[in-house]
Amino acid sequence: MGVALDPGAFALGARVPREVHAPQSVEALADLLRACDARREAVAFFGGSTLQGLGNVPERYDAAVSLVNFTRTLEYEHRDLTIAVEAGVTVAALDATLAAQGQFVPLDAPHAGRSTVGGVLASGWLGPRRAAYGRPRDFVIGSTVVLADGTVAKAGGMVVKNVTGYDMSKLYVGSLGTLAAIVRANFKTLPLPELRRAAIAALPERTRERALAHVLGLESEPAAALFITGFAEIDGRDGAEGRLFLLLEGSNALVQRATRELRSSLGAAGLPSTTILDGEANAAFARLLDAYVEPRAPASVTYRSTGLITDLVARHMTFAALAREHELELETIADLRTGDFIARLSTPLKDHFAERILDYDPALRAALGNLWIVSSPAALRERLPAWGAAPAALDKMRALKARFDPNGILAPGRLVAGI
Repeated sequence: MGVALDPGAFALGARVPREVHAPQSVEALADLLRACDARREAVAFFGGSTLQGLGNVPERYDAAVSLVNFTRTLEYEHRDLTIAVEAGVTVAALDATLAAQGQFVPLDAPHAGRSTVGGVLASGWLGPRRAAYGRPRDFVIGSTVVLADGTVAKAGGMVVKNVTGYDMSKLYVGSLGTLAAIVRANFKTLPLPELRRAAIAALPERTRERALAHVLGLESEPAAALFITGFAEIDGRDGAEGRLFLLLEGSNALVQRATRELRSSLGAAGLPSTTILDGEANAAFARLLDAYVEPRAPASVTYRSTGLITDLVARHMTFAALAREHELELETIADLRTGDFIARLSTPLKDHFAERILDYDPALRAALGNLWIVSSPAALRERLPAWGAAPAALDKMRALKARFDPNGILAPGRLVAGI
């Protein structure tokens, strides 16, 4: 089957399933879920396990279901800019298939060689290029899922404009496997940019305010623009003053013009130099995406905070002030196009980390509401809240869960407020 069936490899926090299943077909998965539903056995779905750090530890957990065998490209109409793949296809494999025809879907998943299409959608992952292209859910035009009672349900199709009423495919995105198992996803695709270029510039503190203002005022907007401190694994730099990481994509003429404008703007802001990466841009961007969920030894917790671009500095200051107070080391990625703020907290000595982060977390949540944990040690998963404030639609979410999964067998408790 190509998948390790050791239950320990599928632990969620301290919870280890009694059984691990890797069905070979949709029909086999449907039979499995039907049987689990009849026995009231709780199930969690697995792809590449790259985003399993999101969400609560399930309240109950009897069986792990790996979709590692769902790896086929089912349809590809490259002239119509549509593709359908099974949920276990890795993001890297999808990228390669599409690139052969000069196309792409901007999923921006960490660890693309292991991340699966189904896992990215189920997690509701949001990457840094969504300001330029849109969210992964915006590219989903159809799906096939298996519900808790074994029913196989289809929505949408292979035509970009074929949905009237509510598009059910969007409902499963971000549900963390609490509503259904995604087994097939249909995407609309985009033409692959002719050129991708990364620009990295050291950002001394005295130039920071001017430089960020210049980046936000660029006429040729970058596909991604981030201010980074720490996270040495991205580019080997670990200066406390940080640096800018910008991704330029488009036609050769557009990228060349954007590069000239960028160099001029950053130079005017007083930045000493800008490093341009062409052949290495893909690898540098991949390392950036990996850093969003990558733990730091010996122990770390990574938060994601959402909000307005204009309050990035205030959120940065909140994270930093509390980190100093609780003697934690802070590394950050501030997204200048989406307003996302990634913060990785760690300590040099593992012995002191748990007590410090457990004091830090409630203080942080008292100051900031819109944040959740994307990566944490297994031993702390049940002691740290995974989510921020409950959404306004909480009652509707609970009603949907009761309708789709009346016996509560699909990852019970994984979503916000224990849904």
